[in-house]
Amino acid sequence: MKSIDLITFGESMALFTSARTLPLEYENQYFRQMAGAESNVAIGMSRLGHSVGWFSKLGQDPFGEFIYKSMKGEGVDVSRCSFTEEAPTGLFFKEKRNSGDVRIYYYRRNSAASLMRPEDLDEDYLKSAKYLHITGITPALSKSCREMVFAAIEIASAHGVKVVFDPNLRLKLWNGEEARQVLTDLADKCDVILPGMDEGEFLTGEHTCEAIAAKLAQRDKTVIVKLGKSGAFYLNMNESGIVPAFPVKEVVDPVGAGDGFSAGVISGLLRNEPLSMVVRRANAIGAMVVGVHGDSEGLPKNEEVERYMDSSQSERDVIR
Repeated sequence: MKSIDLITFGESMALFTSARTLPLEYENQYFRQMAGAESNVAIGMSRLGHSVGWFSKLGQDPFGEFIYKSMKGEGVDVSRCSFTEEAPTGLFFKEKRNSGDVRIYYYRRNSAASLMRPEDLDEDYLKSAKYLHITGITPALSKSCREMVFAAIEIASAHGVKVVFDPNLRLKLWNGEEARQVLTDLADKCDVILPGMDEGEFLTGEHTCEAIAAKLAQRDKTVIVKLGKSGAFYLNMNESGIVPAFPVKEVVDPVGAGDGFSAGVISGLLRNEPLSMVVRRANAIGAMVVGVHGDSEGLPKNEEVERYMDSSQSERDVIR
Protein backbone atom coordinates (compact mmCIF):
# COMPACT_ATOMS: atom_id res chain seq x y z
CA MET A 1 0.00 0.00 0.00
CA LYS A 2 1.25 3.47 -0.92
CA SER A 3 2.68 5.52 1.95
CA ILE A 4 0.55 8.43 3.19
CA ASP A 5 1.82 11.38 5.23
CA LEU A 6 -1.01 11.55 7.76
CA ILE A 7 -4.08 9.60 8.79
CA THR A 8 -6.63 10.90 11.24
CA PHE A 9 -10.17 9.97 12.23
CA GLY A 10 -13.02 11.34 14.29
CA GLU A 11 -16.38 13.05 14.19
CA SER A 12 -17.16 15.83 11.74
CA MET A 13 -20.46 17.65 11.92
CA ALA A 14 -22.56 20.01 9.88
CA LEU A 15 -21.99 23.51 11.28
CA PHE A 16 -24.58 26.26 11.16
CA THR A 17 -23.11 29.71 11.81
CA SER A 18 -25.41 32.63 12.55
CA ALA A 19 -25.40 35.19 9.76
CA ARG A 20 -25.54 38.11 12.15
CA THR A 21 -24.09 39.12 15.50
CA LEU A 22 -27.13 38.08 17.52
CA PRO A 23 -28.10 35.64 20.27
CA LEU A 24 -29.35 32.47 18.59
CA GLU A 25 -32.88 32.86 19.90
CA TYR A 26 -33.23 35.90 17.63
CA GLU A 27 -31.38 34.53 14.61
CA ASN A 28 -33.16 32.97 11.61
CA GLN A 29 -30.36 33.03 9.02
CA TYR A 30 -27.40 30.64 8.98
CA PHE A 31 -24.44 29.67 6.85
CA ARG A 32 -23.96 25.91 6.54
CA GLN A 33 -20.38 24.74 6.89
CA MET A 34 -18.53 21.66 8.07
CA ALA A 35 -16.30 21.24 11.10
CA GLY A 36 -14.51 18.72 13.25
CA ALA A 37 -11.08 18.86 14.86
CA GLU A 38 -9.66 15.90 12.96
CA SER A 39 -11.15 16.85 9.59
CA ASN A 40 -9.85 20.40 10.09
CA VAL A 41 -6.35 18.99 10.54
CA ALA A 42 -6.79 16.75 7.49
CA ILE A 43 -7.89 19.70 5.34
CA GLY A 44 -5.06 21.83 6.69
CA MET A 45 -2.49 19.17 5.85
CA SER A 46 -3.91 18.64 2.36
CA ARG A 47 -3.73 22.36 1.60
CA LEU A 48 -0.12 22.34 2.79
CA GLY A 49 0.66 19.79 0.10
CA HIS A 50 0.60 16.52 2.03
CA SER A 51 -1.13 13.22 1.35
CA VAL A 52 -3.85 12.74 3.95
CA GLY A 53 -6.47 10.18 4.91
CA TRP A 54 -9.47 10.85 7.16
CA PHE A 55 -12.30 8.54 8.12
CA SER A 56 -15.40 8.53 10.26
CA LYS A 57 -18.84 6.96 10.49
CA LEU A 58 -21.41 9.28 8.94
CA GLY A 59 -25.18 9.23 8.97
CA GLN A 60 -26.89 8.05 5.80
CA ASP A 61 -28.39 11.51 5.43
CA PRO A 62 -27.81 14.75 3.49
CA PHE A 63 -25.36 16.08 6.09
CA GLY A 64 -23.27 12.91 5.95
CA GLU A 65 -23.13 13.19 2.17
CA PHE A 66 -22.18 16.87 2.48
CA ILE A 67 -19.25 16.09 4.79
CA TYR A 68 -18.05 13.15 2.68
CA LYS A 69 -18.10 15.15 -0.55
CA SER A 70 -16.51 18.20 1.11
CA MET A 71 -13.58 16.17 2.43
CA LYS A 72 -13.10 14.41 -0.88
CA GLY A 73 -13.18 17.77 -2.64
CA GLU A 74 -10.32 18.95 -0.41
CA GLY A 75 -8.11 16.19 -1.77
CA VAL A 76 -8.40 14.04 1.38
CA ASP A 77 -8.66 10.26 1.01
CA VAL A 78 -12.05 9.20 2.41
CA SER A 79 -11.95 5.60 1.22
CA ARG A 80 -12.27 4.23 4.79
CA CYS A 81 -15.36 6.30 5.67
CA SER A 82 -18.58 4.41 6.29
CA PHE A 83 -22.27 5.32 6.47
CA THR A 84 -24.99 4.10 8.82
CA GLU A 85 -28.76 4.38 9.01
CA GLU A 86 -28.69 3.65 12.75
CA ALA A 87 -27.88 7.24 13.80
CA PRO A 88 -27.72 10.73 12.26
CA THR A 89 -24.74 12.92 11.43
CA GLY A 90 -24.00 15.33 14.29
CA LEU A 91 -24.84 19.03 14.11
CA PHE A 92 -23.71 22.14 15.93
CA PHE A 93 -24.43 25.84 15.92
CA LYS A 94 -22.05 28.76 16.30
CA GLU A 95 -23.39 31.92 17.91
CA LYS A 96 -21.56 35.24 17.46
CA ARG A 97 -22.36 37.65 20.29
CA ASN A 98 -19.36 39.82 19.38
CA SER A 99 -15.85 39.31 18.01
CA GLY A 100 -14.61 38.14 21.40
CA ASP A 101 -17.64 36.07 22.36
CA VAL A 102 -18.32 33.05 20.12
CA ARG A 103 -20.48 30.33 21.65
CA ILE A 104 -20.93 26.75 20.47
CA TYR A 105 -24.00 24.51 20.87
CA TYR A 106 -23.57 20.83 20.02
CA TYR A 107 -26.22 18.29 18.99
CA ARG A 108 -24.06 15.20 18.76
CA ARG A 109 -25.24 12.77 21.45
CA ASN A 110 -25.74 9.27 19.97
CA SER A 111 -24.55 10.48 16.57
CA ALA A 112 -23.32 8.20 13.80
CA ALA A 113 -19.69 8.83 14.73
CA SER A 114 -20.31 7.63 18.28
CA LEU A 115 -20.93 4.15 16.81
CA MET A 116 -17.32 3.81 15.62
CA ARG A 117 -15.57 0.78 17.10
CA PRO A 118 -12.18 -1.00 16.84
CA GLU A 119 -13.52 -3.30 14.12
CA ASP A 120 -13.76 -0.25 11.84
CA LEU A 121 -9.97 0.06 11.75
CA ASP A 122 -8.00 -1.13 8.72
CA GLU A 123 -4.56 -2.14 10.00
CA ASP A 124 -2.95 -2.16 6.56
CA TYR A 125 -4.21 1.36 5.98
CA LEU A 126 -3.01 2.70 9.34
CA LYS A 127 0.46 1.21 9.02
CA SER A 128 0.89 2.98 5.66
CA ALA A 129 0.95 6.36 7.45
CA LYS A 130 3.99 8.32 8.58
CA TYR A 131 1.92 10.04 11.28
CA LEU A 132 -1.36 9.24 13.04
CA HIS A 133 -3.23 12.21 14.52
CA ILE A 134 -5.74 11.72 17.33
CA THR A 135 -7.63 14.03 19.67
CA GLY A 136 -9.24 13.74 23.07
CA ILE A 137 -12.67 14.30 21.52
CA THR A 138 -13.12 10.88 19.91
CA PRO A 139 -12.64 8.81 23.11
CA ALA A 140 -15.25 11.00 24.81
CA LEU A 141 -17.97 10.11 22.30
CA SER A 142 -18.58 6.54 23.48
CA LYS A 143 -16.94 3.49 25.02
CA SER A 144 -16.48 1.90 21.59
CA CYS A 145 -14.86 5.09 20.24
CA ARG A 146 -12.47 5.07 23.19
CA GLU A 147 -11.51 1.47 22.52
CA MET A 148 -11.00 2.36 18.87
CA VAL A 149 -8.58 5.19 19.68
CA PHE A 150 -6.42 2.98 21.90
CA ALA A 151 -6.50 0.20 19.29
CA ALA A 152 -5.38 2.64 16.58
CA ILE A 153 -2.45 3.80 18.71
CA GLU A 154 -1.46 0.20 19.36
CA ILE A 155 -1.45 -0.55 15.62
CA ALA A 156 0.50 2.63 14.84
CA SER A 157 3.11 1.95 17.51
CA ALA A 158 3.57 -1.65 16.35
CA HIS A 159 4.41 -0.42 12.85
CA GLY A 160 6.61 2.56 13.73
CA VAL A 161 3.97 5.20 12.92
CA LYS A 162 4.45 8.35 15.01
CA VAL A 163 1.35 9.43 16.95
CA VAL A 164 0.43 13.09 17.46
CA PHE A 165 -2.05 13.82 20.26
CA ASP A 166 -4.06 17.02 20.76
CA PRO A 167 -5.99 16.69 24.06
CA ASN A 168 -8.81 18.94 22.79
CA LEU A 169 -10.48 18.83 26.19
CA ARG A 170 -14.31 18.80 26.00
CA LEU A 171 -15.69 18.51 29.54
CA LYS A 172 -19.27 18.75 28.26
CA LEU A 173 -18.79 15.25 26.82
CA TRP A 174 -17.61 13.47 29.99
CA ASN A 175 -16.79 14.01 33.66
CA GLY A 176 -13.50 15.54 34.72
CA GLU A 177 -11.95 12.57 36.50
CA GLU A 178 -12.71 10.16 33.67
CA ALA A 179 -11.36 12.64 31.13
CA ARG A 180 -8.16 13.18 33.11
CA GLN A 181 -7.47 9.45 33.39
CA VAL A 182 -8.13 8.64 29.74
CA LEU A 183 -6.29 11.65 28.32
CA THR A 184 -3.30 11.02 30.57
CA ASP A 185 -3.18 7.40 29.39
CA LEU A 186 -3.35 8.56 25.77
CA ALA A 187 -0.58 11.13 26.27
CA ASP A 188 1.64 8.44 27.74
CA LYS A 189 1.29 6.36 24.56
CA CYS A 190 1.89 9.15 22.02
CA ASP A 191 5.04 10.67 20.53
CA VAL A 192 4.03 14.32 20.08
CA ILE A 193 1.66 16.07 22.53
CA LEU A 194 0.03 19.44 21.80
CA PRO A 195 -1.82 20.78 24.85
CA GLY A 196 -3.03 24.29 25.50
CA MET A 197 -2.14 25.78 28.88
CA ASP A 198 -5.55 24.97 30.36
CA GLU A 199 -5.34 21.39 29.11
CA GLY A 200 -1.79 21.04 30.41
CA GLU A 201 -2.83 22.26 33.85
CA PHE A 202 -5.79 19.86 33.82
CA LEU A 203 -3.64 16.86 32.92
CA THR A 204 -0.59 17.55 35.09
CA GLY A 205 -1.62 19.86 37.91
CA GLU A 206 1.30 22.12 36.96
CA HIS A 207 0.91 25.85 36.31
CA THR A 208 3.82 26.82 34.05
CA CYS A 209 4.43 25.74 30.47
CA GLU A 210 7.90 24.48 31.43
CA ALA A 211 6.57 22.28 34.24
CA ILE A 212 3.67 21.00 32.13
CA ALA A 213 5.97 20.04 29.26
CA ALA A 214 8.50 18.40 31.58
CA LYS A 215 5.81 16.26 33.19
CA LEU A 216 4.36 15.15 29.85
CA ALA A 217 7.68 14.66 28.03
CA GLN A 218 8.58 11.23 29.34
CA ARG A 219 11.03 9.14 27.34
CA ASP A 220 11.55 10.37 23.77
CA LYS A 221 8.52 12.65 23.45
CA THR A 222 8.04 16.11 22.02
CA VAL A 223 5.65 18.43 23.86
CA ILE A 224 4.49 21.77 22.46
CA VAL A 225 2.35 23.87 24.79
CA LYS A 226 0.14 26.45 23.07
CA LEU A 227 0.28 29.81 24.83
CA GLY A 228 -2.16 31.86 22.76
CA LYS A 229 -0.94 35.45 22.33
CA SER A 230 2.39 34.48 23.90
CA GLY A 231 3.23 31.89 21.24
CA ALA A 232 4.20 28.33 22.15
CA PHE A 233 6.74 26.51 24.32
CA TYR A 234 8.46 23.39 23.00
CA LEU A 235 10.44 20.67 24.75
CA ASN A 236 12.04 17.37 23.85
CA MET A 237 15.11 15.47 25.03
CA ASN A 238 17.47 17.78 23.15
CA GLU A 239 16.06 21.29 23.27
CA SER A 240 13.43 23.66 24.56
CA GLY A 241 12.33 27.23 24.02
CA ILE A 242 9.51 29.69 23.39
CA VAL A 243 8.55 30.83 19.89
CA PRO A 244 6.63 34.15 19.90
CA ALA A 245 3.19 34.38 18.36
CA PHE A 246 2.46 36.34 15.20
CA PRO A 247 0.55 39.56 15.88
CA VAL A 248 -3.16 39.39 15.04
CA LYS A 249 -4.91 42.66 14.25
CA GLU A 250 -8.42 41.27 14.65
CA VAL A 251 -9.73 37.90 15.85
CA VAL A 252 -12.69 37.18 13.58
CA ASP A 253 -13.29 33.57 14.68
CA PRO A 254 -10.99 31.75 17.13
CA VAL A 255 -12.47 28.28 16.54
CA GLY A 256 -10.18 26.03 14.50
CA ALA A 257 -6.92 27.84 15.28
CA GLY A 258 -5.66 24.93 17.37
CA ASP A 259 -6.35 22.51 14.53
CA GLY A 260 -4.42 24.75 12.15
CA PHE A 261 -1.59 24.75 14.69
CA SER A 262 -1.61 20.94 14.72
CA ALA A 263 -1.46 20.81 10.92
CA GLY A 264 1.48 23.22 10.99
CA VAL A 265 3.36 21.08 13.51
CA ILE A 266 2.87 17.84 11.59
CA SER A 267 3.75 19.51 8.29
CA GLY A 268 6.96 20.92 9.77
CA LEU A 269 7.92 17.55 11.25
CA LEU A 270 7.38 15.88 7.88
CA ARG A 271 9.69 18.49 6.34
CA ASN A 272 12.35 17.66 8.96
CA GLU A 273 12.53 21.30 9.99
CA PRO A 274 14.23 22.36 13.25
CA LEU A 275 11.71 22.24 16.09
CA SER A 276 11.75 26.01 16.56
CA MET A 277 10.82 26.42 12.88
CA VAL A 278 8.12 23.76 13.21
CA VAL A 279 6.54 25.81 16.00
CA ARG A 280 6.93 29.08 14.10
CA ARG A 281 5.07 27.58 11.13
CA ALA A 282 2.32 26.34 13.45
CA ASN A 283 2.03 29.76 15.11
CA ALA A 284 1.71 31.40 11.70
CA ILE A 285 -1.11 29.11 10.60
CA GLY A 286 -2.96 29.61 13.87
CA ALA A 287 -2.74 33.38 13.44
CA MET A 288 -4.00 33.14 9.87
CA VAL A 289 -6.98 30.96 10.80
CA VAL A 290 -8.41 33.31 13.43
CA GLY A 291 -8.81 36.05 10.80
CA VAL A 292 -11.44 34.11 8.82
CA HIS A 293 -14.99 32.95 9.63
CA GLY A 294 -15.38 29.16 9.86
CA ASP A 295 -13.36 26.26 11.23
CA SER A 296 -11.49 25.21 8.09
CA GLU A 297 -12.11 28.06 5.64
CA GLY A 298 -9.05 30.00 6.83
CA LEU A 299 -6.60 27.10 6.62
CA PRO A 300 -3.90 28.29 4.20
CA LYS A 301 -1.95 26.74 1.37
CA ASN A 302 1.80 26.32 1.83
CA GLU A 303 2.75 29.27 -0.39
CA GLU A 304 0.41 31.51 1.62
CA VAL A 305 2.09 30.45 4.85
CA GLU A 306 5.52 31.17 3.42
CA ARG A 307 4.45 34.63 2.27
CA TYR A 308 2.85 35.35 5.64
CA MET A 309 5.97 34.37 7.57
CA ASP A 310 8.23 36.31 5.20
CA SER A 311 6.10 39.48 5.43
CA SER A 312 5.91 39.23 9.21
CA GLN A 313 9.68 38.87 9.41
CA SER A 314 10.11 41.91 7.15
CA GLU A 315 7.81 43.95 9.40
CA ARG A 316 9.85 42.92 12.47
CA ASP A 317 13.08 43.87 10.71
CA VAL A 318 11.67 47.31 9.90
CA ILE A 319 10.53 47.82 13.49
CA ARG A 320 13.98 46.94 14.78
